[in-house]
Amino acid sequence: MNELIRHLEDSKSAKRRSAAKNLRKLKDGKAGPALLIALKNEVEDPRTWETQYQMVMALGECGHKDALPYLVELSGRPFEATMVYMAIGDAIVRLSRSQPNDVSAVFDLISTGNEMLIDGGLRAIAMLRLVPSASEITRLVEFVERYELNHYLRFWILAAAPGWDGQKLEQFVASSAASTRQDMAQAATLAQEKKYKTWRPL
Repeated sequence: MNELIRHLEDSKSAKRRSAAKNLRKLKDGKAGPALLIALKNEVEDPRTWETQYQMVMALGECGHKDALPYLVELSGRPFEATMVYMAIGDAIVRLSRSQPNDVSAVFDLISTGNEMLIDGGLRAIAMLRLVPSASEITRLVEFVERYELNHYLRFWILAAAPGWDGQKLEQFVASSAASTRQDMAQAATLAQEKKYKTWRPL
């Protein structure tokens, strides 16, 4: 791991990105401080957005809670590459949890109106297989129901749904099965069968 941390300071962005990607897989909290320093340097160059994305994701995966205030600050900055917002939203939900199924941070993301931030937060809920309270499930379903059938924001709610219950949710899942997006229809079918799938996001 020490070698990967050293590579975060490499002069080549591809090398820094590869190091961040591998640290993301390791999920070792000891890498957190170095990743945070590296990210603060990286965000100064808008051309390296893919490297920024991987560094943010690594911070979330390794559970470095000290990065949370900085990530919240970043969430309000302008990024030309909006994929960075998705990573920030994902990491904020991961790092904000005060207990295993805490999804409260996603509602703060929803209040921003930034759909890529929101998408990242919903993705974290699905990837971590979090089970919110009944009222939170209703709020989340009511939020994504406002979007048309094939809208990407609906997808991660469907991916998270196998572990959830509720009449509102069941109606949402049933209607989503008619989506013309193959991944959406598949996620809806799996939700009806109460089967999780291991999705592989970027």
